[in-house]
Amino acid sequence: MTDPVGVSIEPGDRVVITGAAGFIGSAVARAVAAKGATIVALVEPGADDRNLDGINAERAVADIRDQAAVRAACAGARFVFHLAAVYRFWARDPRTFYDVNVGGTVNVLAAARAAGCERLVYTSTVGVLGQPRHGEQAADETCYPDIAHLYGSYKRSKYAAEHEALRACAEGLDLSIALPTFPLGPGDTGPTPTGRVALDFLNGRMPGFADTAMNVAHVDDLAAGHVAALERGRTGRSYILGGENLSMRAILQTLADCTGLPMPRLQASKRLVLAAGAASTVIEGRLLRREPHVPLEGARMSTAKMIFDDQRARAELGYASRPAADAISESARWFAAHGYVTARRLAAIRWRD
Repeated sequence: MTDPVGVSIEPGDRVVITGAAGFIGSAVARAVAAKGATIVALVEPGADDRNLDGINAERAVADIRDQAAVRAACAGARFVFHLAAVYRFWARDPRTFYDVNVGGTVNVLAAARAAGCERLVYTSTVGVLGQPRHGEQAADETCYPDIAHLYGSYKRSKYAAEHEALRACAEGLDLSIALPTFPLGPGDTGPTPTGRVALDFLNGRMPGFADTAMNVAHVDDLAAGHVAALERGRTGRSYILGGENLSMRAILQTLADCTGLPMPRLQASKRLVLAAGAASTVIEGRLLRREPHVPLEGARMSTAKMIFDDQRARAELGYASRPAADAISESARWFAAHGYVTARRLAAIRWRD
């Protein structure tokens, strides 16, 4: 690890953003566009790119598994933000996670080096960190995981991809690593697994909840954190970009408070959550060949308290975040305004500040 490089994104700089149409990727694109940079938005073929509407960006349609296409998109870039990844807890073919999250990352790293890119930010996930062994202590960047506890192909592939990013850094590519926590806010078109928590509440599809906790951050704060990691992050250094640690009960209560919809009453046991995840994965995933409503990897995550300490990013990058209630409320309002909530539930909402 070296001292901060102290670069800055200047007007006219060519900046490549992979996964630019995604939830966090499009927020990063907005933050970079505000600096007057020339954005190359790398977009997956057939992807929903509504999030790029209104952003002055050159769109490069390419699959990051296509080495030549990625290299062409990165040509002439001063900076690269690599956010493209398969972020979900189930796929018909689990190899997709590794092909995209690991193989795609290797392609982007190689393309950045070939282009003479000055600096890169690789977006990993807090899911690759371990949890403290004692009490309710929040995890930070020094916590390493028990490999056996990296449940599912998403976490495992992101862990392997981070290793490839660090290998490239050791070989001379200047980069920092962003570890976003759980994003909420407007523009979650997928929705992401995090956004689905809010959406399931809005649609009345959450009869109960697990005794868990997560760190909730506004997507625009995470985007600002990515820019700060590029401009002020230390080489080879990872940074948790987060917000507030909240119990699932507190998250749902915030949703209830801002919508006027009732709180789920049942708090499910760990055993029940895991059983539901196993059943859903077998019946929906394996037999019906469709995405499980309760994927086993998501169920396992919901039985752990995923709380984090982002003081390193605040101290070294000047990172800041708004109240989690703002992120939760804006997420709910966006889903309601963009057709994700059923007519019956929409009619029952009574918005409150």
